Amino acid sequence: MARVLVIEDNPQNLKLAQLLLQRAGHVVLTAPDGEAGLDRARADPPDLILMDVQMPGIDGLSVTRLLKSEAATAGIKVVALTALAMKGDAERILAAGCDAYLAKPFQYNELVAVVDQVLAARAATIRG
Repeated sequence: MARVLVIEDNPQNLKLAQLLLQRAGHVVLTAPDGEAGLDRARADPPDLILMDVQMPGIDGLSVTRLLKSEAATAGIKVVALTALAMKGDAERILAAGCDAYLAKPFQYNELVAVVDQVLAARAATIRG
């Protein structure tokens, strides 16, 4: 079980991700936008962040860059949720510091598989 912060501005998508992750056994924290998510991650760093890329105000890639640039939050794994599927988008998302990405709309098994994969890589890094 991991602590996962879901940062998503669409209330329906936020609730769906929360329910799916809870069903998979994770403790889920939420934030409705990038600024609130940044504050929450800094105050109480989660194991993983599921981050919407396109949000009003500070977008998900900017939040990721900020978190990865700070010592206290640099180790948080970030999975980007994106409707972007154009050539070059994957490279841009990964270059911003995201550890993985998942295209919207996503299937339950895809979400759980990506989260589990990133968390397993995090655990392997911690164990050394």
